Amino acid sequence: MFENPLLFIILIAVIAVVVAFYMYGYKTRYNPKLRWTFGILRFLSIFLLLLLFINPTFTNTSYKISKPTLAIVVDNTQSINYLNKNKEVIEIVELLKNNSDINSRFDVQFYTFGDALNRLDSLTFSEKQTNISKVLVSLNEIHKNEVAPTLLITDGNQTVGSDYEFTANMYKQPIFTLVVGDTIRYSDLRISQLNVNRYAYLKNEFPIEIFIDYTGNATGTTTFILQEGNTIVHQQPVSFSPENNAILLNVTLPANQVGVRKYTAEIKPIETEKNKENNKKQFAVEVIDQATNVLIVSDIVHPDIGGLVKSISSNEQRKVIVKKPTEAITILDDFQLIILYQPNANFKLVMDKIAALKLNTWIITGVHTNWNFLNSYQKSFVKKSFQQEDVQGVLNSNYGAFASEDIGFSNFPPLKSFLGDLQITVSHEVLLQQRIMGLTTENPLLATYEEGTIRSAILDGEGIWKWRASTYLKESSFQSFDNFMGSLMQYLASKKRKNRLEVHSESFYYQSANVAIKAQFFDKNYIFDDRAALNIQIKNTTTEIKKTLPLLLKNNYYEVNLNNLDAGNYSYTISVEGEAISASGSFSIIDFNVENQFINADVAKLERVSAASEGDRFYLNNVNNLISNLTKDSRFASLQKSEQKIVPLLEWKFILFLLIALLAIEWFIRKYNGLI
Repeated sequence: MFENPLLFIILIAVIAVVVAFYMYGYKTRYNPKLRWTFGILRFLSIFLLLLLFINPTFTNTSYKISKPTLAIVVDNTQSINYLNKNKEVIEIVELLKNNSDINSRFDVQFYTFGDALNRLDSLTFSEKQTNISKVLVSLNEIHKNEVAPTLLITDGNQTVGSDYEFTANMYKQPIFTLVVGDTIRYSDLRISQLNVNRYAYLKNEFPIEIFIDYTGNATGTTTFILQEGNTIVHQQPVSFSPENNAILLNVTLPANQVGVRKYTAEIKPIETEKNKENNKKQFAVEVIDQATNVLIVSDIVHPDIGGLVKSISSNEQRKVIVKKPTEAITILDDFQLIILYQPNANFKLVMDKIAALKLNTWIITGVHTNWNFLNSYQKSFVKKSFQQEDVQGVLNSNYGAFASEDIGFSNFPPLKSFLGDLQITVSHEVLLQQRIMGLTTENPLLATYEEGTIRSAILDGEGIWKWRASTYLKESSFQSFDNFMGSLMQYLASKKRKNRLEVHSESFYYQSANVAIKAQFFDKNYIFDDRAALNIQIKNTTTEIKKTLPLLLKNNYYEVNLNNLDAGNYSYTISVEGEAISASGSFSIIDFNVENQFINADVAKLERVSAASEGDRFYLNNVNNLISNLTKDSRFASLQKSEQKIVPLLEWKFILFLLIALLAIEWFIRKYNGLI
C-alpha cells in the first residue's frame, strides 16, 4: 500500500503502454483496426491489474468543531417544593434550554438528582433524599475526558452521603452553583440528628442521642420532650444562645414491652421561628426478647475474623464472640450458629460436640486449613488441594435458599484458596461460583446445604475482609456487604422449616428511606420459581384503604417498592396466582421527611465549592450574569479537531469488475473475429 500514489500510477501506466505496444503494435498480423482495439483493451487490463495489486491510497483530512459540554444538574428533591421555589427552578431550566448563547457555545446535557444522578425527563421535585456527593462522583466519571463545566442548581442541603465539599475538592471540572432558597438567616431551633439503635432487648435500657442546633442572636430556654403516643416519657429544659448553639442530649429509656415502640422527639419552638417542621422527629425502636448469638471458633489470628465480627454485629439483633477451639467446647449451648474458621486437628473435640448438639455451622477454609483432617472428619464435602490460587466469586442467579442481590462479587478482590475441586456430596445450593483467571468454573466458592433441621455453609477462600473494605471504598458505606452477611446469618442461624412462600420485610421503615418488601416462591420441589405471579394487598389500618400491587422479579427474589405510601400502620397479604398459598404481615412507616428540615440554602458551602473548583456562585435573580460568565469564559472555547483517514483511491471491487469486463470484451471480439 502506497500513500503517495501519483508516481506509481504514472509508472504502471507506462508499463501498461509498453506491454500493449509490444503485443499489438510490434510484429502483429492483425489489421490496424483490431490492433488499436486489442491494444487499448490490453493497456486498460494491464493497468487495472497493476492498480489492483498496488492499491494506491491517499490521506483524507476532515475537520470538525468540538464544543465543550455544559452539565446542568437540577435538584429534584422535595426540599425545592418546601422552599416554594419549584416554579422558579422550572422557569430557569426552560430559559437555559432555549438560550441561544448557551446552546451555540456548549453541548448542553441536562440532569436531575435526588439520591442519585438521572437524565432530565421531567421535574417533579418528589425525590426524598439529596446526595450531591454521589452526583459529583457520577459526573466525574461521565465527563472524565471532556471539558465539561458543571452548573449545579440546588439549595445545597445534603441529607445523605459523604460531605460533598470534600468530593468537590477532587472534582475535575469547574462548578458553577445557582443557589435556590432563602438566603436570609432566621432564628431557628432544630433537631439536626437523632441517634438510636434499631433494636433494644426486653427489660434493658436503650440510649438515645439528640443533637439540637440553634441559629440566631437571642438567648433563652425551651423544653425538650420525648413522647410515646400521648404519654411524655422524658422532658428536660434546654438553654440556647449564640455561643451555646450546638446542644447534645443523652437520654436513656426502658424497653419494657416486645414490639415496635414509636416515639416523637420535640424541641419546643421559640416565638420567632419560621420553620417548625424541624423541631420534631419521629423514630422507632423494636424491642426483642432475645438476640441471635454467633460464635466464631478460630485457632489463628486473621483480619477475616475482625471483619466478620464487625459485619455480623452491625445488626443489633446479633451478638458475636470469638474463641479458640479449646475455649469454645463449654459454651456451645448458648449459640445458634458456629463459624469454624480454617479448621485443623485442634477442632476435633469442638466439632464432635457441635454434631452432638446438632448446631448450625459455617465453615470457612483457606490457606491455613488442614484439608486432610477436614476430609476425614466429615462427609458433606471433600477437596483434594494443591497449590495456592486466587479465586473470585460470581453470583449464581438461580440460588434460592434466601434472597440475595449481586453486590459486585465479581469485582471484589480475590480470595486465597487451594487449587482443587470442592465436591459437596450432599444436596446443596451454590450461592457463589469460583472464577479463576477470568474463567467462571462450576466449583462452588460459597454454598449452603441442609441435612434435616441442620443448616450449614462452606466458603472456600480466605480474605473476605477485603470484600467489606472494597464495598466501603466504592460506596462510602459497608451497608450492602453487611446486608448480604445479614441475610446469610439469618438463614444459617434459623432452624425453621422452609416455606414455599418466604417473605422478607422490616417491622418499620422511615418515610425518607427505601420502603420495599421481598418474597421468594418455591415449587413443590423447593426450587425457586421465577415464572410465578405474586401480588401484594396492602391495607392502611387507620383509613382501611386497600391497594393491590404486583411484585417484580429481581434475580432470585420478587420485590415491591412502596416508597409512595404515606406514614402510618399497614397490614399486607402476599398471594401467588393459581396457588392456595399466601403470607401475611404488618409494618409501620414512620413519618419523617428529611427534606423539609431546612429553611435556608447553604450558601456558604456552595460558595466554597464553587471557589475551590474555580467556578462561581450565583442566585436565581441574576441568572443572566451566570449565562454571560459561562459564554465569555475563555476556558470553554470550542476546539477544531482534525481527523486523518487513509482511504483507497478506488474501491478494489470496482477495479476488479472493470478488469473482468475488459477481459470479457476482448474475448468476445476475438471470438467474433474467429481468432479463438
